Amino acid sequence: MTEHIEIPTRMLVHALIREDGTVGADELYTVANTLGMSDQQVRLCVKRLVAEGRFTHEGRGRKAQLHATADTMRTLAPNADFLRHAFRQDAGLAPWDGVWHLAAFAVPESARTARDSLRETLVHLGGAPLQGGLYVCANTWEPYVEEAARRLGAHDALTLLTTTDLRRGATREPAEVARRLWPLQEIAERYHRLGRLAEPRLARLTGPDRLSPSVLLTIAVELAAELTRAMEPDPLLPPQLLPQPWPGTQARELVARCWAALHHREHGEARPALFRLYADITREAADRAVR
Repeated sequence: MTEHIEIPTRMLVHALIREDGTVGADELYTVANTLGMSDQQVRLCVKRLVAEGRFTHEGRGRKAQLHATADTMRTLAPNADFLRHAFRQDAGLAPWDGVWHLAAFAVPESARTARDSLRETLVHLGGAPLQGGLYVCANTWEPYVEEAARRLGAHDALTLLTTTDLRRGATREPAEVARRLWPLQEIAERYHRLGRLAEPRLARLTGPDRLSPSVLLTIAVELAAELTRAMEPDPLLPPQLLPQPWPGTQARELVARCWAALHHREHGEARPALFRLYADITREAADRAVR
């Protein structure tokens, strides 16, 4: 029996946005029902998204259409760059240069909201706190950090620097420093789960049975949701800083095969933008692997 994947209703709505920015209510309710969500649950979520200005709503019932706002479309797949980078690392195309990237900031208490948002952003970008207001990352993150700081009005309080000599107490060996700074065991367990969930779905996608469009969409949404859960806390450390074999590499390879199989099964239907994006990224990774 295929293990169930829990999907927040909001994530489902975002995952079904087509490339023209619309979500068809009939498709939304059909996939939601397949995932065990009630119509009422979906209606309440849609109502909240419209109230927040994330979508506009046109029509009634299953004939209705949602239209994503410009801001929603811009944030549709904010992790695309990181997913591409992960596949480059998996292929050995992004070796570590031995440079640690640091960001420091001192935002006053009067700007607490901006300060807290900047902290959350630095962690989301793969940073780990060294001490108050000082974060470290193993990847080049400066453009993302500066963009976030400008958006939050904290750019003048930001200091960026790099070093090849980072020590944590008496620990200076880079892989050991990484092990102390990031929860690698927890991240590895998320990838083990992703691989375990992807395997039976890959078997269905590559098997002989015909799968309906709603079933294909359901599998696509499930994979996207579980991939997001696995990658959100992952700082995407270079392979040189990770235990080997790293389960993230194996899990992403399985997901890539699933997306290739999903792409093979599509027949010109209007697919969600997320579907196209992930399919394109995994095809790029496959192309690089055979060069």
